Amino acid sequence: MAHCYWHDALDARAEGDVIALEREEAHHAAVVSRMRRGERVLVSDGRGTLAEGVIERADRDGVEVVLHRVERVEAPSPRIGLAQALAKGDRAELAVQAATELGVDAIVPWQARRSVVQWKGERGEKALERWRKVVREAGKQAIRPLLPEVAAAVDTEGLARLADDWLLVVLDPGAAASIAEVPLERDLLLVVGPEGGIDPAELERLDAAGAVSARLGDHVLRTSTAGLAAASALSVRLGRW
Repeated sequence: MAHCYWHDALDARAEGDVIALEREEAHHAAVVSRMRRGERVLVSDGRGTLAEGVIERADRDGVEVVLHRVERVEAPSPRIGLAQALAKGDRAELAVQAATELGVDAIVPWQARRSVVQWKGERGEKALERWRKVVREAGKQAIRPLLPEVAAAVDTEGLARLADDWLLVVLDPGAAASIAEVPLERDLLLVVGPEGGIDPAELERLDAAGAVSARLGDHVLRTSTAGLAAASALSVRLGRW
C-alpha cells in the first residue's frame, strides 16, 4: 500500500502537475520513510481530494510529487457524526481515532454533566487541537480524502441545538429500539455519554429536542467503544461498507 501524505492545496490541481510536500510531510517522506524517486504515493487535502502520484525528488531539501490521477470525493449522504462525551485518560481520544478510521463524517466534543474531564480555557483549547491532530493522523492512516470536522466543544444545551441539523441518536442500553431501527432519512449524530452515563436531566433535554434513543445489543459498552459499534452498524445499513 502506498504511503499517504497531506497537501493543503489539491483542489485546483490536475494530472501532470508537480506539487511539493511541506514541513512535517516532507520530513516524514524523505527522512523517516526514506521514500525515493519513482515510488508511488497518495496525497490528500482532507477536504475531498485524493491524488495518486510518483515521487520526482526526495531529499533533505524537499519532496516533489508528479500527480498521475486526481479524484474528487463528495460527502456521503446521510452523514454519520459522533458526539463524544469527554472522558478521563485516553478513552475519548481512542474513540475519536477509531471513529475517523471507520469513516464518521463529523466529531463533536461533548462536555456532559458527568464528564470527569473539564475543557476550560487554555487546557480546553489544547485538548481540542489534540483531537484534531488525532483525526488528521488517523485519516492519513486510513487514506481518507475527506476528514471529519472536529467542532468546538458543546455543553448539553449546545448539543440539543444541533438537532436542527442532525437527528440525535442517544446510545442508551435501556432504550426500547435497537440501532437497526433508527430511521436513516437525515444526517445522524451518535451521542455517547461519559463513564458514569448520561444524567437523567440531560436525557430529558435531548428528548425534548427530538432525539431518539437506541441500544446496542444486550451488553453495556464503554464510552470508548459504543460510538464505534453504532457507526459500524449504521455504515452497513447505509451501504457504506
